[in-house]
Amino acid sequence: MEEFALGGHEFIELHNLLKVTHLCDSGGMAKAIIAEGLVLVDGHQELRKRCKIRKGQVVEFDGHSVRVT
Repeated sequence: MEEFALGGHEFIELHNLLKVTHLCDSGGMAKAIIAEGLVLVDGHQELRKRCKIRKGQVVEFDGHSVRVT
């Protein structure tokens, strides 16, 4: 499992997390895969592109997992 540090920020929006962790090539691609229901947050399907991901949450897509720290 990969880890992503918020670096002092309170949260990161889901589509931005997918982009900065290189799980998606672009923000547009990230928004599309979220809309298709392919992303899980803490084991549940997440359809909100701007969902606020906070410390301790786990995002899963395409066999990859990212824990936010």
